[in-house]
Amino acid sequence: MNSSTQSTVTRVNGPIVDAVGLGDAQMYEVVEVGPYRLIGEIIRLQGEKGTIQVYENTSGLKPGDSVHPTGAPLSLELGPGLIGNIYDGIQRPLPEIAQHSGAYIRRGEKVPPLDTERNWRFTPSAEVGQRLNPGDIFGTVKETDLIDHRLMLPPGTSGTVVEIVPEGEYTIHQTICRLDTGSSIRELTMTQRWPARRFRPVRNREDVTIPLVTGMRIIDTFFPIGRGGAAAIPGGFGTGKTMTQHSLAKWSDAQIVVYIGCGERGNEMTEVLVDFPSLVDPRTGKSLMERTILIANTSNMPVAAREVSIYTGITIAEYYRDMGYDVAVMADSTSRWAEALRELSGRLEEMPAEEGFPAYLPSKLAEFYERAGAVTNLNGSPGSVSGIGAGSPPGADFAEPVTSHTKRFIRCFWALDTALANARHYPSIHWLTSYSEYIEDVQSWWEEHDAEWATLRLETIELLQHEDSLQQIVTLVGPDVLPDSQRLVLFVADLIKNGFLQQNAFDDVDMFCSPAKQVRLLRLMVELHRRAKQIIEQGAPLVEIRDMQCIPKLVRAKSLTENDDIKRMDALLQEMIRELDALKEKYR
Repeated sequence: MNSSTQSTVTRVNGPIVDAVGLGDAQMYEVVEVGPYRLIGEIIRLQGEKGTIQVYENTSGLKPGDSVHPTGAPLSLELGPGLIGNIYDGIQRPLPEIAQHSGAYIRRGEKVPPLDTERNWRFTPSAEVGQRLNPGDIFGTVKETDLIDHRLMLPPGTSGTVVEIVPEGEYTIHQTICRLDTGSSIRELTMTQRWPARRFRPVRNREDVTIPLVTGMRIIDTFFPIGRGGAAAIPGGFGTGKTMTQHSLAKWSDAQIVVYIGCGERGNEMTEVLVDFPSLVDPRTGKSLMERTILIANTSNMPVAAREVSIYTGITIAEYYRDMGYDVAVMADSTSRWAEALRELSGRLEEMPAEEGFPAYLPSKLAEFYERAGAVTNLNGSPGSVSGIGAGSPPGADFAEPVTSHTKRFIRCFWALDTALANARHYPSIHWLTSYSEYIEDVQSWWEEHDAEWATLRLETIELLQHEDSLQQIVTLVGPDVLPDSQRLVLFVADLIKNGFLQQNAFDDVDMFCSPAKQVRLLRLMVELHRRAKQIIEQGAPLVEIRDMQCIPKLVRAKSLTENDDIKRMDALLQEMIRELDALKEKYR
């Protein structure tokens, strides 16, 4: 871009820089600032004057330093090599930077986001003379053992293939296809660029009907999220937000996971960077990094880059969705991301709203969560992006602005409870304060696997609600004043909490629970309550039911029974029924 006036810095306020000479620039245009050519983005324009959000440390920047507009918005390079990589908030590859700069990113450092020298095996899927429309696939690259990278026409591009290279190895920037668009010949490579803040177009948005299976019982059975859904995990300090998201990233049945550390503490993000490469995907036996992309923008990194890292992650997710994949995006944490917005807003001298957050906080949250969804892509394939954001409300106050506004844009709310966490009950998702609006959407899928799922789920929740009301009486006068029928409710609810809701993320068996095993575990608890209730009505004391030999087995079944050992679960159910029938006969 050529500007008739030299653009220069007039004021520096942390990551916010004012400049003049930007009359030819546009909103959200990327600029390079100062002698180090720091990357920034124009976020306000008033005639020749502009305000720039700089994504790097501005120490030493001073009035009079030059500003160099690039003529383009903040865009990502999308192509083979994204999977398994680790980026910062503006798509700079951290492993590549570490190789020649050490542990710290030097200011103004610019490294290509994708390896420009690596050869990829390209297999064409289009022919000369074939008409291609936006989103159509013209070839594939084996990106990892798990992911076929489908090379697509960028949105807004169509034409007839006039040349396509034969199968072979090529770099990402070599021309592999030439397209006659009618007005010119367009050369296609393995990459395309897309503005991070712009939603990638689709043909249709579809209803969510299939659950995102996470392997966590309280989520899958009680508060499921659909593929293409949006969920939030708010919780106070120490309630296990990050561990819950780690488990979701590791074990959910999304084909690709994009994990965004947008403001999380550096040591917790380090755990992700160290653990994930060594983890094995339970479904494929391959490394988990073969389907994972990590974006690390921790709380000790530039605050402005934290704000844009959300859009970087969701844009990459949409790119793989367009290929026909189911993608899950984990954002940890949206509260610290919102704090970055608050800091930037304060430096812009904007009028603060509730608790100092900017008035546009809800619209910014919507820009993230509303990019999730199940869709029909431009090429006709189905795909989805599931958005899951962790929140850190101060003092575990869910009425604070970030959490309360987030509820407007999600349909699944997993509320982490401090009391449960203090009692070492993990995951500490509370069964009475959480909710999911996807239950009816995914019910038919569950009932295809087990027709009794909805009934079992409803009975269990009603029993837990009954137990909660009884606990108020127990707190006042103790459990001994209750009749055995009500003490049975307390007993079975305790079994459900310990034998079903509590789950050990470090146990090789219990860390992931298949849908079939979840339903059978729940059936054990519900069937115990149904039959024991009848026996107590016949006059049997509760102590006889508590002393049954099968009770300890019920509690340990979650960790002693493999996911595919369904016969053992069915055998345990029959053993329990025989003991209950014997008691029923005794007190007939």
